[in-house]
Amino acid sequence: MQLFYIGFFLPNLKIINMKDRLIYLLPIFLMVFAVSCGDKKLQDSQHTIDLFKDQRQEGKAYVMSAEESSQASAMVITSSNVKLVDSDSGRGRPVFIYKVNDGEVVKTTRDSIVTFPFQFLSNHKLDLKKEAMYLYLQKLEGYRFIAKDKNLKYQWLKDAPVYSVKADK
Repeated sequence: MQLFYIGFFLPNLKIINMKDRLIYLLPIFLMVFAVSCGDKKLQDSQHTIDLFKDQRQEGKAYVMSAEESSQASAMVITSSNVKLVDSDSGRGRPVFIYKVNDGEVVKTTRDSIVTFPFQFLSNHKLDLKKEAMYLYLQKLEGYRFIAKDKNLKYQWLKDAPVYSVKADK
């Protein structure tokens, strides 16, 4: 092993010759090579094949027809006197509470007698119209504290739109 002294300022520091340096640098080169090959594997794994790209409809929500909404709901009411009473869109899901002052019960599976006015909950803002419209309601699920405070029993059917009575006739 041949030793060399470096310069005037560092007389005691000894440098090993080039063959011995290669032994120390070889593991570093192997690690750099392994990391660079690993990145290519990660890039290949991120490439995905979409088998259902023809069936996916992004940006289009499913909207029930009037018949589907009527069959899926626990109570259907026609009313032209519906107002937004309260709303909250803070943390979590947005909540809208509507009040129905009067109306006519078209279908019911739960209650035989419905007393007006009553309130129901919706997770999205409804497009209320001036003329009479169908209200598709289902039994309230969750929202225990709001239901107790506001005396709520029903919520808006999830995928049901607002249909006016005139359009149906």
